[in-house]
Amino acid sequence: MGVRRDLKRARRRTGLADRASVEIVRDPSGTVREVRAAPLAPPLASGSLADLPFGHAAGTPDAVLLRRRERDGWRPVTAAAFAAEVAAVAKGLIAAGLEPGGRVVVMSRTRYEWTVLDFAVWAAGGRSVPVYPTSSAEQVEWIVRDSGARFAVTETAANAATVTTGTAGHPRSPRLWQLDSGALADLTALGRDIPDDELAERRGALTPDTVATICYTSGTTGRPKGCVLTHANLHAEAANTVELLHPVFQAVTGRAASTLLFLPLAHILGRTLQLACLLARIETGHFPSVRPDELRPVLKEFRPTFLVGVPYLFEKIHDTGRATAERTGRAASFDRAERIAVRFGEAHLRTLLGTGTGKGPGPGLYAARALYDLLVYRRIRKELGGRMRYAVSGGSPLDRDLNLFFHAAGIVVYEGYGLTETSAAATIVPPLGPRPGTVGRPVPGVSVRIADDGEVLIRGGIVFGAYWNDPAATEDVLRDGWFATGDLGALDGDGYLTITGRKKDILVTSGGKNVSPAVLEDRLRGRSPVGQCVVVGDNRPFVAALITLDPEALAHWLSVRKLPPDTPPAELVRDERLRAEVQRAVDHANEAVSRAESIRAFALVEGEFTEENGLLTPSLKVRRHAVTAAYAEQIEALYRR
Repeated sequence: MGVRRDLKRARRRTGLADRASVEIVRDPSGTVREVRAAPLAPPLASGSLADLPFGHAAGTPDAVLLRRRERDGWRPVTAAAFAAEVAAVAKGLIAAGLEPGGRVVVMSRTRYEWTVLDFAVWAAGGRSVPVYPTSSAEQVEWIVRDSGARFAVTETAANAATVTTGTAGHPRSPRLWQLDSGALADLTALGRDIPDDELAERRGALTPDTVATICYTSGTTGRPKGCVLTHANLHAEAANTVELLHPVFQAVTGRAASTLLFLPLAHILGRTLQLACLLARIETGHFPSVRPDELRPVLKEFRPTFLVGVPYLFEKIHDTGRATAERTGRAASFDRAERIAVRFGEAHLRTLLGTGTGKGPGPGLYAARALYDLLVYRRIRKELGGRMRYAVSGGSPLDRDLNLFFHAAGIVVYEGYGLTETSAAATIVPPLGPRPGTVGRPVPGVSVRIADDGEVLIRGGIVFGAYWNDPAATEDVLRDGWFATGDLGALDGDGYLTITGRKKDILVTSGGKNVSPAVLEDRLRGRSPVGQCVVVGDNRPFVAALITLDPEALAHWLSVRKLPPDTPPAELVRDERLRAEVQRAVDHANEAVSRAESIRAFALVEGEFTEENGLLTPSLKVRRHAVTAAYAEQIEALYRR
């Protein structure tokens, strides 16, 4: 019960509970149309984020900022050591010819060297251009050409080959270094003759309005666009989220905060998380994979106090727990634990927040929760390292029941919402006001408005200034100081935002019913054995779905039923027992919508949606148009039945 008692205690501390104030604006009918959150951190008044490592080194040189994974464990990196490494690499970039404002591509998985490079590029007066390590030569060609980058640092020889192939037709290919071949050492050696004064001059010329990074969108609907983000944008995001979350999380856990960063640093959420941790001197380790089977043992090794992840991680932690229970003949016990968790979570939140009707958990529910803590919930905590008591989930909505499951297990998951154009989170669930099913209130210093057509609009210091080399696209989304997100949503009476879908993704059935596929897809993906899915039905008589099977869940399903692991996929997708399992997931999704919006038919399709086959973006978002084109025949077959 520790985290729940501590949440109650923290809420009673008005110094924490009343820190984030919001103004709610209603229209004449009483509907909430806008929420404005007062900032908690002052804006960056001078200098830039490049000053951050050097400020820490001057003030707290022996403080441990990062932990670097090595063969014999996690080596601490002090503020002084980190600043020295950043300075040495920055000098190397200057010696290599990087001019103020020059662009440097960084193509690597998440690792310690990425962080050093990010700050070194800034300290040398440059602008970092992150590229996903899974990007194709064609994608790299576009980003390098559009950004005008003259330098590139890649992780592997394969990444370097992709850059070389992609830019072969350019008049001037970028100068390349490879992390796996000692890029940082090479740059350090190159910059030995650059005087400290020159580096200080470069860093001193930067201002809050200097461009820090050109971060390209994942391109779900077309060619990626480069979002121009300044040092002030990134600081507003990092500083205000730190001020909102960090004091409360420390009060809840009673421990110094630490986290394992595994989100791609090419994604804006990973970058701003990194900045927030450095601002607050939160010990951070790096790990290059978001795959749960690879991540779980490292979580047990690092033992973070909090995580920032995507729904996929929490879904797979839950599914692994159930699979383990099924293998040991305890599937029914796990299912009861899940039902108890949802009931307990709902009742506990009512008493914690003083909202809704009905009583809090009674003695019987507390006793059931204690029993299943011994049987199930503590195993979930162990999977996440044993010390974790809170997490932040972003990227897409987390299933509400799954959120409640983790709440009962002693891990409060706070959801957030944002885009590359908003420097990551524009809203986040307040740490003393969890409300599963919503993405929270505006981040301090941000305003959220709902337009007449339901589109979510955002304004504040976190909002980008332009798309690189694309004034027309910029004009399309920046209107009178507001950024038009393209997402649909609603604000409740307390200023919490719920995202209901994408404007461009809305399906209109032949019967005239508007359907948001996101609601159905998010719930479907949260249920085993579903892997990925796409809901269809535009100009069709009813809603249907294409569904892939999660490989781990499928292997488990075969094992439990003592079926050959190499059973042909074509045979599996027709297996009525497996289809019945998927139908239960579909039924769960349909509970969230009306009959007219519900999925009436589905097709199990062979294979997976992946980055490699072009059906997923690097941030694990489905390329909807690519999927519907690839599976056009299967979609037609759904409507011929």
